[in-house]
Amino acid sequence: MEFEIGIGKNGRRAYGFDEVAIVPSRRTRDPEDVDIRWEIDAYTFALPMMASAMDASVSPATAIAVGTLGGLA
Repeated sequence: MEFEIGIGKNGRRAYGFDEVAIVPSRRTRDPEDVDIRWEIDAYTFALPMMASAMDASVSPATAIAVGTLGGLA
Protein backbone atom coordinates (compact mmCIF):
# COMPACT_ATOMS: atom_id res chain seq x y z
CA MET A 1 0.00 0.00 0.00
CA GLU A 2 1.44 3.35 -1.02
CA PHE A 3 0.76 6.78 0.43
CA GLU A 4 1.22 10.14 -1.21
CA ILE A 5 3.87 12.09 0.69
CA GLY A 6 4.33 15.00 -1.66
CA ILE A 7 3.68 16.14 -5.18
CA GLY A 8 4.59 13.17 -7.36
CA LYS A 9 6.14 11.27 -4.42
CA ASN A 10 4.80 8.12 -2.83
CA GLY A 11 5.89 6.19 0.23
CA ARG A 12 5.27 2.70 1.54
CA ARG A 13 4.59 1.51 5.08
CA ALA A 14 7.74 0.34 6.89
CA TYR A 15 7.99 -1.77 10.03
CA GLY A 16 10.38 -1.50 12.97
CA PHE A 17 11.84 -4.32 15.05
CA ASP A 18 9.25 -3.82 17.79
CA GLU A 19 6.38 -4.24 15.31
CA VAL A 20 7.40 -7.66 13.96
CA ALA A 21 6.81 -10.88 15.86
CA ILE A 22 8.50 -14.17 15.04
CA VAL A 23 6.21 -17.08 15.70
CA PRO A 24 7.74 -20.52 16.27
CA SER A 25 6.89 -23.14 13.70
CA ARG A 26 5.82 -26.71 14.36
CA ARG A 27 9.49 -27.70 14.51
CA THR A 28 10.92 -25.96 17.55
CA ARG A 29 14.64 -26.31 18.21
CA ASP A 30 16.09 -26.60 21.68
CA PRO A 31 18.91 -24.02 22.06
CA GLU A 32 21.20 -26.73 23.45
CA ASP A 33 20.83 -28.70 20.18
CA VAL A 34 21.94 -25.83 17.94
CA ASP A 35 25.64 -25.32 17.16
CA ILE A 36 26.56 -21.88 15.77
CA ARG A 37 30.34 -22.36 15.73
CA TRP A 38 32.20 -21.73 12.48
CA GLU A 39 35.72 -22.31 11.21
CA ILE A 40 38.32 -20.62 9.05
CA ASP A 41 41.16 -23.05 8.35
CA ALA A 42 42.35 -24.28 11.76
CA TYR A 43 40.59 -21.55 13.76
CA THR A 44 37.18 -22.16 15.33
CA PHE A 45 34.92 -19.33 16.52
CA ALA A 46 32.01 -19.70 18.91
CA LEU A 47 30.12 -16.60 17.77
CA PRO A 48 29.04 -16.18 14.11
CA MET A 49 30.23 -12.59 13.92
CA MET A 50 33.13 -10.89 12.19
CA ALA A 51 34.20 -7.33 13.09
CA SER A 52 35.88 -5.09 10.55
CA ALA A 53 39.58 -4.33 10.87
CA MET A 54 38.94 -0.63 10.22
CA ASP A 55 39.04 1.65 13.25
CA ALA A 56 36.57 4.01 11.54
CA SER A 57 33.81 1.40 11.68
CA VAL A 58 34.66 -0.67 14.79
CA SER A 59 36.17 0.79 17.92
CA PRO A 60 38.99 -1.10 19.67
CA ALA A 61 36.68 -1.68 22.67
CA THR A 62 34.03 -3.25 20.42
CA ALA A 63 36.62 -5.45 18.69
CA ILE A 64 37.87 -6.65 22.08
CA ALA A 65 34.30 -7.40 23.20
CA VAL A 66 33.54 -9.37 20.00
CA GLY A 67 36.78 -11.34 20.41
CA THR A 68 36.03 -12.05 24.06
CA LEU A 69 32.57 -13.38 23.17
CA GLY A 70 34.02 -15.75 20.58
CA GLY A 71 33.78 -13.83 17.32
CA LEU A 72 36.50 -12.82 14.88
CA ALA A 73 37.78 -9.33 15.61
